[in-house]
Amino acid sequence: MDELIKVHTSGSTGQPKEMLVEKSRMLASARMTCDFLGLRPGDTALLCLPLDYIAGKMMVVRCEERDMKLVRVKPSNHPLANIDCHIDFAAMVPSQVYESLKVPAERERLSRIGNLIIGGGAVSSDMERELKTFPNAVWSTYGMTETLSHIAMRRLSGSTASQFYTPLNGVSLSITDVEEEHPERGRLVIDAPHLCDRRLVTNDIAELYADDGICRFRIIGRTDNVICSGGIKLHIEEIEEKLRPHLSSDFCITKRTDSKFGEVVVMLVEVGNQSTAGRQLTDALSETMEICRDVLSSYSVPKQIIPVTQIPHTPNGKIDRATAMKIAGN
Repeated sequence: MDELIKVHTSGSTGQPKEMLVEKSRMLASARMTCDFLGLRPGDTALLCLPLDYIAGKMMVVRCEERDMKLVRVKPSNHPLANIDCHIDFAAMVPSQVYESLKVPAERERLSRIGNLIIGGGAVSSDMERELKTFPNAVWSTYGMTETLSHIAMRRLSGSTASQFYTPLNGVSLSITDVEEEHPERGRLVIDAPHLCDRRLVTNDIAELYADDGICRFRIIGRTDNVICSGGIKLHIEEIEEKLRPHLSSDFCITKRTDSKFGEVVVMLVEVGNQSTAGRQLTDALSETMEICRDVLSSYSVPKQIIPVTQIPHTPNGKIDRATAMKIAGN
């Protein structure tokens, strides 16, 4: 029997779960990624993610599988601060990329990484616009702990940038639970026998697109991130994506139960220490509400905006949706 290793899920929608996975499947995943990106023996790979999670573990496995040189730094939002060597391959979460882009020296180092993959959370439209001009290969990844890291990537930089993910070799996709109002949409189903011994029906709502014999997809949102308000289904991620270009403060959309509508939209806005700023805070929240009314459809406008010192995140950078709902009053 293959040796097993213990990993934990991200916990973005609840408590992290412990899993035992086969090392041989981790090697298969590593091989698929290295082949897709064209990584070679002797390449230098940067480990800047916690080893407690699958993303960090898989960087080590990829180095072992492809005989790459591993450069390890302490996980932080500035992983490139003290890097003085060329990096051929790195994996980061969006918050690390966001902070690195703000420091000119780190931004330059970021742009020289041969292949940069970003996972663990959504890449904002603002970040996509910045990364599109990068001369190196930058990718957004799609995957989960159950698939041993990512099973698909989409290019963010250059002329081949796309909103659709391309699956790695050996991965088949389909959709189920088709939405009545959008027949091309449904829950994404992953069939990757080298990675998982069963078909995995995800909670992600996807749209499939066939091109050149390859079934590509884009993610619309999650079934557990749907707000059913007055009989209308609202996708949390779609609302957030519409608002991002117009808001400078960090924020997230969540929901709370409501006696009239069933569920209503609630927005959390990060204000730091402005929570005691009185009139200034009131004006800022009013301005945010006006932006929401201008940008969103009437039924997507938040019924309440809650100022918070910090938007809740899990240890690996994802929005902590469960905690956000508690703050909203659930």
